Amino acid sequence: MTQALLEQFGPREAMEYDAVVVGSGPAGLATAIRLKQLAARENREISVVVLEKGSEPGAHILSGAVMDPRALAELFPNWQELGAPLLQPVTRDDVLMLSETGAKRVPDAFVPRVLHNEGNFVISLSDVVKWMGSQAEALGVEIFPGFAAAEIVFNDDGSVKGVATGNQGIGKDSEPTADFQLGMELHGRYTVFAEGARGHLGKQLIARYQLDKGRDPQTYGIGIKELWEIPADKAQPGLVVHTAGWPLDKATYGGGYLYHLAGNKVTLGFVVGLDYQNPWLAPFEEMQRWKTHPSIRAHLEGGTRIGYGARAITAGGLLSLPKLTFPGGVLVGCDAGFLNAARIKGSHAAIKTGMLAAEALFDAVKADRKADELTAYSEAFEKSWLHEELRQSRNFKAWFKKGLTVGTLMTGIEHWLLPKLGIQSPPWTRHRDKPDHAFLKPAADCPKIDYPKPDGKLTFDKLSSVFISNTNHAEDQPAHLTLKDAAVPVQVNLATYAGPESRYCPAGVYEFVKTDTGQDRLQINAQNCVHCKTCDIKDPTQNIVWVTPEGGGGPNYAGM
Repeated sequence: MTQALLEQFGPREAMEYDAVVVGSGPAGLATAIRLKQLAARENREISVVVLEKGSEPGAHILSGAVMDPRALAELFPNWQELGAPLLQPVTRDDVLMLSETGAKRVPDAFVPRVLHNEGNFVISLSDVVKWMGSQAEALGVEIFPGFAAAEIVFNDDGSVKGVATGNQGIGKDSEPTADFQLGMELHGRYTVFAEGARGHLGKQLIARYQLDKGRDPQTYGIGIKELWEIPADKAQPGLVVHTAGWPLDKATYGGGYLYHLAGNKVTLGFVVGLDYQNPWLAPFEEMQRWKTHPSIRAHLEGGTRIGYGARAITAGGLLSLPKLTFPGGVLVGCDAGFLNAARIKGSHAAIKTGMLAAEALFDAVKADRKADELTAYSEAFEKSWLHEELRQSRNFKAWFKKGLTVGTLMTGIEHWLLPKLGIQSPPWTRHRDKPDHAFLKPAADCPKIDYPKPDGKLTFDKLSSVFISNTNHAEDQPAHLTLKDAAVPVQVNLATYAGPESRYCPAGVYEFVKTDTGQDRLQINAQNCVHCKTCDIKDPTQNIVWVTPEGGGGPNYAGM
């Protein structure tokens, strides 16, 4: 379709930059900021543009989040003077092991080092990203919100030339409407891909350049998050609670978190590993059920839910990192998979990788290079504190694939016992060999899960949740959730797995309905999509492909 449009409407406008950054999350903005800082230090000019598919920086950002400020302090040593919204220091850590009705608090002395949060801050990452965006613009970075990078543009030699934004004004019939506008191309000496977990273009680059050759398959979790305002007498600013156990069975990786922000607000969420086996499991429903536990309910009763969102997160760590460089570009942040699942933290890693990529890119521009491989970025990462941190946690997800008991035991050994013995990194390595979608079992082989109905006060349904995420897409546009084969959802997914897409999606996008002739049909409600990427990851046949909608569509998170 794009080629036909190019023939009909002529060539796309092209803009030239030294660096093109795709995504204005913490990794992309850190890259852009660092480039401008280095240029100012040497009194040089460097042109940097950042593309953001959301309506503004931060609109699509979703994270827990407890932030380690180490990388931010390297990027902005005076971040406090500059007003960075890290306002609430962590005051206490509670780690709870839940049964259906009870909870056991792990004594502080036995909590693994990865779950200690002294010196960290409870934050809204969307607020931090908005602040970083303002800092970037003050340094001269051009930020284009509402422009989705929909396509990679290549040079004749196969190197990355840049990206093209999506066309605007394409109707549901895939034909141009009266409001049609051809996308534009942004060419760079180098292009930095910072799209977040399971990036649409990053996925293509990994496949094209075989960047994951010799690496463990990446593994993901789906994080369901809510923001609550609670009565002042329940507020405990700085309290950080992590839970394991109920409501998940011992074979399923996951757990909950609940963080008290300033201003009588609580951010809470539930993560389910997308390598789960039972197709009857519904991550959204597990999160709602988790809130009914007495240890969680006590924080929320009398409060009001004011925000909702969902996002896939990477969990494979160091062993699943792809090759970071290719001719003309790099992967940074969660587009590569730098999140440390053992610490439940990724924003510090995103900022650090953006800085490392920027330093390699700036040196290349100074040397008048372009479109080659920035190998200095990979080399710098391997010498960094971030590499050492991820090396220490490299086995985390592989152990939890053995179940909650083994995972908990080995996390204790690797992150509590060994350090006490003076061994900072485990002397063994555990590998994984299957992607998440390959773990799902036939529905007939698994117990069906009956979830309670929502009460509208503590627990809720998907559609009312999507409503408060401020999600919106232009009605008259092609669905951005595409099928390779339209027959597969009914003939395979429904027949074998009882239609898991209707349960793993946290936004009610997928539902099986009956046609007038009584046949089953998959209905895709793309308007509801919160861009979490779960379907692109978990679909057992890998038949669903998430592509970019028109720029500016999707959720508009505030304070998330």
